[in-house]
Amino acid sequence: MPRSFTGQLALLLVLALLVAQVAAILIYSHERLQVARDMFQESIVERTAAILQLLEDAPEELHFRMLDTASSPFFRFSTSAQARTPRQETAEAELAARTLARQLGIPPRRVIVALGQGARESRWPALQVVRMLVPGVKRPDPRNAEPPYWLRVSIAMRNGSWLNLAVGPPPGPPPFGRPFLISLVLSSLATLAVAMLVAGRMARPMRRLADAADRLGRGEQVEPLPETGPDEARRTVRAFNTMRERLGCFVSDRTTMLAAISHDLRTPLTSLRLRAEMVEDEETRDRLVETIEEMRSMSDATLAFVRADQAGEETRAVDLAALAESVVEDLAELGQTATLEEGDHPVVRCRPVAVKRALRNLVENAVRYGRDVRVVVTGKGGEAVIRVSDRGPGLPPEDLDRVFEPFVRGETSRNRETGGLGLGLAIARTIARSHGGDIRLRNRPEGGLEATLSIPVST
Repeated sequence: MPRSFTGQLALLLVLALLVAQVAAILIYSHERLQVARDMFQESIVERTAAILQLLEDAPEELHFRMLDTASSPFFRFSTSAQARTPRQETAEAELAARTLARQLGIPPRRVIVALGQGARESRWPALQVVRMLVPGVKRPDPRNAEPPYWLRVSIAMRNGSWLNLAVGPPPGPPPFGRPFLISLVLSSLATLAVAMLVAGRMARPMRRLADAADRLGRGEQVEPLPETGPDEARRTVRAFNTMRERLGCFVSDRTTMLAAISHDLRTPLTSLRLRAEMVEDEETRDRLVETIEEMRSMSDATLAFVRADQAGEETRAVDLAALAESVVEDLAELGQTATLEEGDHPVVRCRPVAVKRALRNLVENAVRYGRDVRVVVTGKGGEAVIRVSDRGPGLPPEDLDRVFEPFVRGETSRNRETGGLGLGLAIARTIARSHGGDIRLRNRPEGGLEATLSIPVST
């Protein structure tokens, strides 16, 4: 079964066409079969009447040649002193004898009719229909169909002898032939083409919607989608456009509000800083200044955390291995050593500055808290993965998820002289999830911590 809407609709229409064609063929074949059998019956009566008249009027020495000439693959005439047709004490045989006698214009007592098994079967055998549809299928020779025979008739002639007739199975109508099969194939192909065209037009808005939703989930800027296609598709696209607009307004309003709060806080913080500088006691002055700077740092860090999931930066295709190499080189210039191992080069659509910031935070944490830091990039199953591992003290299992919460810092088992506010991992995970990925931490069995940054690969 096709998975796409276009394929399923096309398959459904073609199957419906085939079912309709087969039903029409069976009905039409039944009619043709009935007509062919009626004609066959009429030919039996006409040929029997003609040969009976000729035999009674012609010399006896011509009878054999006349019987041989009148016989065919479906009729076999012969004469004998006694009737070769056994009498059947059935209503069907008696009715057939009276009917044939009436059509021949002779008394019913001169006619004996025996019906074979084939004559009593259904008028619409499945094999007969198959033979009509498939040219070249050979029918069994009716002359070899005895027993059982289809029909046997014996008629008493005026000279005292009997005219015997053995009838094989009726030939049935001729097959439909190659033109019919060609027309069936062409009509199926035409229906398939129309179905694909119509289904493609119906599915196109949904494909655009799926692509736009995927890009929006990765934090990309998405333009309003055109409202085309069936009414259900138009309503779905309209709802998506409304949702996209509301999300954009919500994020923009939140960021604007926090930016205004941060800006407004700078004035009183600056005023406090000036007042603190005028404090004569040096120790008190230093503590006040340190507290004010910490408040300023918290305000700036909070604003950075909120802005991290905003798609202000344009997305583009990026070689993730090259980006990881640039992070390692930047940290090496600052004296922070990390090793980039050989791996894959997956290409992802992302905001490179944001992803680089998230990766830099992971590598800096590994360098700060551990040793022998290694970075490896792999691409598998439609996903690009960056693993940053170290040989540090690790984290308690209950803190592996908790450290991603804002303002949560690691345990004392990891160096506390970080100078941070506990927002680095929260911002990094926010960036990863805005791209449709995630960041996870796990303790390595051999010791140390491993951070895994995953991002869907561009298609």
